[in-house]
Amino acid sequence: MQNRIAQTFAKKQNRLLNIYFTAGYPTLDATVPLLETLAASGADLIEIGMPFSDPLADGPVIQQSSTVALQNGMNLYVLFEQLKDIRQRVPETPILLMGYLNPVLQFGIEKFCEQAAAAGADGLILPDMPLVEYEEEYKEIFQRYGLQPVFLITPQTAPERIRRMDALTDSFLYLVSGPGTTGGGTTQDSGTQEAYFKRVAEMGLRNPRLIGFGIGDKKSFDRACEYANGAIIGSALIRSLEGATDAPAAAKAFVSSVLN
Repeated sequence: MQNRIAQTFAKKQNRLLNIYFTAGYPTLDATVPLLETLAASGADLIEIGMPFSDPLADGPVIQQSSTVALQNGMNLYVLFEQLKDIRQRVPETPILLMGYLNPVLQFGIEKFCEQAAAAGADGLILPDMPLVEYEEEYKEIFQRYGLQPVFLITPQTAPERIRRMDALTDSFLYLVSGPGTTGGGTTQDSGTQEAYFKRVAEMGLRNPRLIGFGIGDKKSFDRACEYANGAIIGSALIRSLEGATDAPAAAKAFVSSVLN
């Protein structure tokens, strides 16, 4: 059976919006209402951040949301409990869990994959997971529970490594738009960035591509969609939730501002 991620890209080839939010932010019980609202508002894929005390790839906005979520009491046990009936509420939208390898290993890789799959997750984004370790140690476990890995490509990633990543998943490839962390924009000039996007597009890869880092509004989303199948937005949504009295309403308004 085709996974939900592959089904989504089979139905829609361009202008896909992948929205990221941090589990347990702005409140501990916000996770499921936000997930439902984002799916209903037009997000094609939803990425749930598993808060961690040392999120290396994340900028200050997502780091702060992780800190708040941890203070609120969010952890993997709470998250899996919150998500246990999510597929009755959100049956089709792909759900990806994004985080870091250390908490997953502490939880136990097999136990984590088993519970992630039981909670309705379709894929995992672990930016600090070494590719060779995935191939040699984790691939079989991911496959056993039907979880697709998502690998990150940067402007410095060698073509042979990109092809290896492409061969190891049936989800999508995450194109990091340039140097830096999430939410900060990039320091690359647009010509260099455009050449990078085109270079990857011309490789004829089997998986679709989504561009992330520095995408935060309709203009940057539209531009990213010129070079890939869609884009990933996280920090800008988190900013819109900060101080919101009604987080789902704020999320709905944000998605509408990007898509309409």
